[in-house]
Amino acid sequence: MDLTKKRFKEEFSQTFENMYAFDIKNSTAIQQYTALGNYLRFSYSDDWNKTNKKYLNEQVKQVYYFSIEFLPGRMLKSNLLNLGILDTVRDGLVDLGLDFEEIVKSEVDPGLGNGGLGRLASCFMDSIASLGLPGNGNGIRYRYGLFQQKFVDGYQVELPDNWLRNGNVWEVRKENKAVTVRFGGQVGLVEAANGHLKPTYFNTQNILAVPYDTGMVGYQNDVINNLRLWSAEIPPEEEIHYHTIAEREQVNQITEVLYPDDSNHEGQTLRLRQEYFFTSAGIQSVIQYYKQTGLSWQNFPDKIAIHINDTHPSLAIPELMRVLLDEEDLSWEQAWEITKKTMSYTNHTVLQEAMEKWPIDMVKKLLPRIYQVIEEINRRHIEKKLSLYGSDLTYRTAIIADGYVKMAHLAIVGSHSVNGVAKLHTEILMHDVLNDFYQMYPAKFNNKTNGITQRRWLHLANEELTKLIDSKIGTDWKTNPAELKLFKAFIADQETLDKLGTIKLVNKEKFAAYTKNEMGIEINPEALFDVQIKRLHAYKRQLLNVLHIIDRYLKIKEDPTLAIQPRVFIFGAKAAPSYSYAKQIIKLINALAELINNDQEVDDKLKIVFVENYGVSLAELIIPAAEVSEQISLAGKEASGTSNMKLMLNGALTIATLDGANVEIRDFVGEDNLFLFGLNDQEVQILNKNGSYHPREIYETNPRLKQVLNTLIDGTIPDIEMEGRVIFDSLVYHNDEYFLLKDFDSYIQAQEEIDLLYQNKTKWNQKSLMNIASSGPFSADFTIQRYAEEIWKIDSQLIDVHQKLFLTEPI
Repeated sequence: MDLTKKRFKEEFSQTFENMYAFDIKNSTAIQQYTALGNYLRFSYSDDWNKTNKKYLNEQVKQVYYFSIEFLPGRMLKSNLLNLGILDTVRDGLVDLGLDFEEIVKSEVDPGLGNGGLGRLASCFMDSIASLGLPGNGNGIRYRYGLFQQKFVDGYQVELPDNWLRNGNVWEVRKENKAVTVRFGGQVGLVEAANGHLKPTYFNTQNILAVPYDTGMVGYQNDVINNLRLWSAEIPPEEEIHYHTIAEREQVNQITEVLYPDDSNHEGQTLRLRQEYFFTSAGIQSVIQYYKQTGLSWQNFPDKIAIHINDTHPSLAIPELMRVLLDEEDLSWEQAWEITKKTMSYTNHTVLQEAMEKWPIDMVKKLLPRIYQVIEEINRRHIEKKLSLYGSDLTYRTAIIADGYVKMAHLAIVGSHSVNGVAKLHTEILMHDVLNDFYQMYPAKFNNKTNGITQRRWLHLANEELTKLIDSKIGTDWKTNPAELKLFKAFIADQETLDKLGTIKLVNKEKFAAYTKNEMGIEINPEALFDVQIKRLHAYKRQLLNVLHIIDRYLKIKEDPTLAIQPRVFIFGAKAAPSYSYAKQIIKLINALAELINNDQEVDDKLKIVFVENYGVSLAELIIPAAEVSEQISLAGKEASGTSNMKLMLNGALTIATLDGANVEIRDFVGEDNLFLFGLNDQEVQILNKNGSYHPREIYETNPRLKQVLNTLIDGTIPDIEMEGRVIFDSLVYHNDEYFLLKDFDSYIQAQEEIDLLYQNKTKWNQKSLMNIASSGPFSADFTIQRYAEEIWKIDSQLIDVHQKLFLTEPI
């Protein structure tokens, strides 16, 4: 975008006055942000329109990325960067006497995702646009998003996150693109004149799905793709049927909150309603677009790719079948061939409990026609496979079984591609979790290791480090992240290493200022900052981190004069509202923090900071300050992880099990530049299979660990009588499902190695530099390039060589 500072100041000031009818000097930061957001959206609207027209007029193949989560973070700085006007606007605002950082902070961080899944989807949207690929997002416009997390007496409390209280300047409501989604009622099949069975619906609840579109701005290439989020409303013509507040609330609930509590029947039904709502709306929207091309249905897979991000959008498969069969009069064989060639599916878990399944009666009642389609897909699948694979294998892959509709099975059977998100994860899917399907469809399975966008996690989050890299290797790495490897040439350059250390210290000071001002906790920026930021789940083993902290605390209490490396342990995590055990761990961490942070004998040798309401904006503050990256999930449980990549990119050293993408991080950065510990995946499988693991025996024979565990039940940590006992029993008496006690000694040893290395700042900074220089392969640009070429079969629409991201495969 070509913009001078003078022109910006004039146009922005005029935009503000047109909106508010008073001088900008008397405005609030929120008003300034709103005006600036609107100014930017108006400025790129022409390119947005041109992008849409180009895709339609040239009939290029597009991908539609269906995800129940999109976690974009604040968009102002990201859009300014991608438009190429960040410095121009920042300087112009200074000239106008405005505080740019205050304007940035006034933007609400949308809680439209829970963690890695939603952030990955947003990184992918950024990369798709930046590569000039024709792509669209499809999801839900949650009124409140994920809950706002508060700590009350150390307990997690969930409050509504009203992120739309001041509106959303980036979105455009498109009433003309609204569609109707049907729930409930009855459906009958009536033979039409052409011999096809046509459905007739009775007593359905009809919901109006209204799209809100947000422009996805490509990196300095004039491409503006589309993220479409759907809002549930009462159709105007049916207002008369909604007599009570409860009836109207049932509609509002569909797009009210992300991940409603599904521990009961009502919550499960609401989740299923959400999943069908946005998939049905999205499919209908795609069909509307495709009809504008005038092409035959046989060309549909040549022009449309639909990607299912985890199992939540799996109903897109029977919904596309429904439309093609019922509304477009295709035969089953034609519709099924089109659907399979169009759909692709990413699996994000190896945990069986995370493989979604819905009770048959629930699906039948809520989605009667969709259930009929799923039932027929299942019948034909079984009929076709029985003679080929026998009954045992065939029925293990059934979509409808044991009283449930299994969504992962539906996604696999109805897609032409199934991918995992890290090398180890994909191997586990093929050879264990989804082995039955791999035997049937070996050609469908492939790996696409997750990635992150450097534009947000380095260019924006760590501007000084970005400038340092620019000064050493030039700027080509910004459009080809593989070029970051050139930074390795400075591993012996003391000036560069010193500057790297200075930048890290400044970032630590920024975070220390935040903890003091916002949390009332004073931390020493000279201490080692040890970070674990991710969803709170037992398999991610925040609890193992806690056991190490307790061990460290006990050592200090035994000898307050002990010369030990000062550390600040930083946690950011939300627990699902119904996940009691995770919430008990949160209480434990907060109780431990209260004990340690107020113990004068400990002083600055040890501090704990558990930030409330962890999200993208807090991550942008924490990650540049991090020095140790805790990636300590039990081997074989984490699909990929992306915080490991973000922290590595910013120079943190990883302490890790060989789980998820940690394996590939090890391969690229080298084993000498991270700290590995614990069981590997094969060892975990052996212990699970032979039943030879006895945690109580470890407890009784390991005095150091026993002392640590006893603090959970002997009153050492105040105010955790109930939580401490539950956690203690889960580890000692209930077989320690995630092998914390088994990995404890190895973990402690790795932590001691970290302490030792940190004493030599030159060596530490060298390893930090190696992590930064080795992070290029984990760019989402590379990941998306592989999706585009190998699964979606879509091509970049950029012609101008100066716009293109020149990607070369990392080595």
